[in-house]
Amino acid sequence: MSKSEGRQKKKRPSLGFLYDYDYESGGIKLRNRKCPRCGNIMAHHKIPKQRWTCGSCRYTDYIKS
Repeated sequence: MSKSEGRQKKKRPSLGFLYDYDYESGGIKLRNRKCPRCGNIMAHHKIPKQRWTCGSCRYTDYIKS
């Protein structure tokens, strides 16, 4: 087994996954939240605790359950 066979490329989400399209009204809505500190798109993590995290400024918002 060569080095290139052992590594696998990570698949990035396509733009269709980040947005909801409304074809009737022609609108586009972002699925994820925006960071209140820097304005970038935040990631939703479910394990170990549910939280929204910004990769740029490290802002974290924990979800109470």
